[in-house]
Amino acid sequence: MIDPRAIVDPSAVLGENVSIGPWTIIGADVEIGDGCEIASHVVVKGPTVMGSNNKVYQFSTVGDDTPDLKYKGERTKLVIGDNNVIREGVTIHRGTVQDNSETHIGSDNLLMAYVHVGHDCVIGDHVIMVNNAAISGHVTVGDWTILSGYSLVHQFVHIGPHCFIGPAAFIYHDVPAFVTAFGSPAEPRTINREGLKRRGYSTDQIALANKGYKLLYRRGLQLDEALKAIADLGNDEVILMLLNSLENSSRGIIR
Repeated sequence: MIDPRAIVDPSAVLGENVSIGPWTIIGADVEIGDGCEIASHVVVKGPTVMGSNNKVYQFSTVGDDTPDLKYKGERTKLVIGDNNVIREGVTIHRGTVQDNSETHIGSDNLLMAYVHVGHDCVIGDHVIMVNNAAISGHVTVGDWTILSGYSLVHQFVHIGPHCFIGPAAFIYHDVPAFVTAFGSPAEPRTINREGLKRRGYSTDQIALANKGYKLLYRRGLQLDEALKAIADLGNDEVILMLLNSLENSSRGIIR
């Protein structure tokens, strides 16, 4: 149902059973998939492609231009997957041509009130960003990661899967997989043991993840030495996940 007080550009493509509330603006070059619910007072600008069964709450701005000073009006894009919940006052910006020209948000994510997702960010699946969490441009957030309220992430940082970022933490360097980080600047504390347990990892796998963490942070090893020692633990999923996040680090890891 489209409220008669909403403004929908003629070029916008809406799927089946889409609901759009009053005083919402759906701009040109916007595609909204089946079953999406867009509340009142929302602005969706294009080019934006939104999948199915997403719910966007009031006063959110989705797909607007980035304020990055390099942006000069080039055609860039926002892609959002399925089953996301975007709460009140969230801002999500499109990409820039200096990167891949695209901001990408996966599926089954929860972006709580006043979250900000900057240009060219890549968010995986099952991510939770708590109220007022903000990620700057070019940030990557892995699957199942939680960013607590008021946490801030610097440009170009990579956060691995299954991480837990504490409240009001400032993330200046990359965070390896399943690490919990607290403080400003953030420091590693331990593994996200409870998160791994909830997602079905076995006791043995969690113990293996903890061994990898200790080799990285508790043995006084140089990073190349730690990588070799972690690789020697075998090829279990948790070890490969940790190694992949370390090998893809570009800003150096938190210490």
